[in-house]
Amino acid sequence: MVKIGNFFFKYRNWIFILFYGALFIPSWPLFTLKQFGSCYYIWPIAIGLFITCLGQLIRGLTIGLAYIVRGGKEGKPYAEGLVTDGIFNHCRNPLYVGNILMLLGVGILANSLVYVAIVIPIFLFIYQAIVLAEENFLRGKFGQAFDEYCKKVNRWFPNLKGIGKTFGSMQFNWKRWILKEHTTQFIWLIGITLILFINYPRLTGYNGEPDNGLEALGMAYEHLIRLGVVLGLLLLIYLFIRYLKKTGKFKE
Repeated sequence: MVKIGNFFFKYRNWIFILFYGALFIPSWPLFTLKQFGSCYYIWPIAIGLFITCLGQLIRGLTIGLAYIVRGGKEGKPYAEGLVTDGIFNHCRNPLYVGNILMLLGVGILANSLVYVAIVIPIFLFIYQAIVLAEENFLRGKFGQAFDEYCKKVNRWFPNLKGIGKTFGSMQFNWKRWILKEHTTQFIWLIGITLILFINYPRLTGYNGEPDNGLEALGMAYEHLIRLGVVLGLLLLIYLFIRYLKKTGKFKE
């Protein structure tokens, strides 16, 4: 598993994007879509957005409180130090837990049985392999200190005991959160936007069934314009943050 984990670690960023693309694979639905008054499709939207936002919240808190430099070196697991503060005091892999929840949430939002039942388990296997590879490196570098840390903190399931003390003793670094997380946020918001516009067109302004072909074409054009405006705004915000970061005008 360590060898498998090392392979997936090297390509983990591309893998994450591929799993996002898999959201649009045709699938049987998780929920039967129904209308509740003026609100359509409430269950996949409500549950999906809650879970995916929870995942982003976990990632944000982790990065803002005690960011761990574990980006890899030459395509292999690497860490400058053993970080056990912040959310890492409650879960050994909070960033990965956040990623899993984000993808599970958008899978539910997409109302995709294939994604939730097949793609997510594959994603879990890949992450388990990556974590084992990382742990192999950390155990080799930090020895007993890492073993003691493993005894106190769960690999996957967060322990919320003392979480209030953690928040009270540390300051949230919102600038670091933006600088480190803006690309992930951009990809995440693009995925949510596309799912809402494609899967739930009535919620995004595509109203009713047209009476003729010209009307259908006009409605589709307006729908694409709205989608383009939202995607364009997200892109502008992303590029603006990238500009501030590259020019050094926005720092931690």
